Amino acid sequence: MSEPTPLLRVNASGLLRRRGVWLPSAVVLGLLSLVLSMLYLGANNDPVGATKDLPIALVDSDRGTEVAGKRVDLGAQIATRIAGSAELGDKVSWKTVDRRTADDLLARGKVFGALVIPEGFSADVAALAGPPQRDPHPPTMTVLTNPAAGSFGSGMAAEINQKVVASTSAQVGRGLTQQLAQQAAQHPASARTGRPTAPGAAAQLMIADPVKATVEEGHPLGTHSGLGLSAFFYALVLVLGGMLGANVIHAQVDTALGYMANDKGPFRFVKPAQHMTRLHHFVVCSVLMVVLSMVTSALAMAGAVGVVGIDASHLPLLWIFGTCATAAMGITALALLAVFGTPGPIVSMLVLIGLAIPSAGATIPLQALPDFYRFLAEFEPFRQVVDGVRSILYFGARTDAGLGRAWTMTAVGFAVSLLVGLVLTRLYDRKGLHRSALQLAQAR
Repeated sequence: MSEPTPLLRVNASGLLRRRGVWLPSAVVLGLLSLVLSMLYLGANNDPVGATKDLPIALVDSDRGTEVAGKRVDLGAQIATRIAGSAELGDKVSWKTVDRRTADDLLARGKVFGALVIPEGFSADVAALAGPPQRDPHPPTMTVLTNPAAGSFGSGMAAEINQKVVASTSAQVGRGLTQQLAQQAAQHPASARTGRPTAPGAAAQLMIADPVKATVEEGHPLGTHSGLGLSAFFYALVLVLGGMLGANVIHAQVDTALGYMANDKGPFRFVKPAQHMTRLHHFVVCSVLMVVLSMVTSALAMAGAVGVVGIDASHLPLLWIFGTCATAAMGITALALLAVFGTPGPIVSMLVLIGLAIPSAGATIPLQALPDFYRFLAEFEPFRQVVDGVRSILYFGARTDAGLGRAWTMTAVGFAVSLLVGLVLTRLYDRKGLHRSALQLAQAR
């Protein structure tokens, strides 16, 4: 019976003097800090300056009016000026539609807000140039917000709309001032009554800034929706559940096969190593991931809806979509682990978190991101999960509100990741690149 080989011992100071301990850790941690800071801060550095084609609905419901026998349609004039504004340039993509279509766009998350010129706008403006009224009715324009499409994007749209209303008010005010000056010149104060035809100081202030903005929520959200951010955080739970779940499952399978030791506090257990091909290892992990995704999705929904109490409907669909999204993320992470080995968790973190969150359009709208992140958003999985969850939570689970694309891209991601994992693990096996003790025995 051979004696056990004695273990080589090393003290802490001796280990810390080894370059092989410091250098790889420094390189990996340094590069991660550099890349993540560039990715996250680069996406959010100047959202206003990067904004391009932010979709906002423009509704002209003005019916016009008759003034001195002439047809006046201020709504059409203002809508044309807003849509062709050189000041906004390409920052806004105005969708000139009727009110019903605008409400539908808001309900599908296709616009971040709307600006509505009401039916009596021209009549209200014309009334300011007429005889003084005891209770004048100032003309208004309605700013509709849409936090369901993203609170930051909705806020940007509301700010743009309010600035448009302010510039419109100034322009209308100048026109009214000129009109009243002409009227005063044509009809001077009566010598008999001495009553002036020009408006008083209070009326002049109203005429100088006549148009007021009223802000309303175009697509109302519940009070427990996190101001439109609950979809982002729920999607984050699903993505992390898939990525972290893949790492846990991979480690547990390795422990069961004796590839890794099982440390529980001060106790260490090591099972005898058992050979399994890379392909079968990936298949086992994938099956576990798919089945356990049903459990994790149910528990995530129970915690968010049952315990925290977020506003949510279509719960069976939310569970099914959560299961599929978690499974797709998990299979992607498992494929990266199978292909890259030890660097796999870092690669999966960069793919599923580092590149994905800044390009998800969940906090900063895609239209306010640099072009690089808009490119990533076409295929990065986080964006697809956010769109699906947002549609289910806020937009009645409508397929045209992002859920259809979310289903398609989730299925594509699942299929591609599964195929890559199966093909490459099979290739490694055929080349004899095993992970078990069998490879060591063959090498001898």
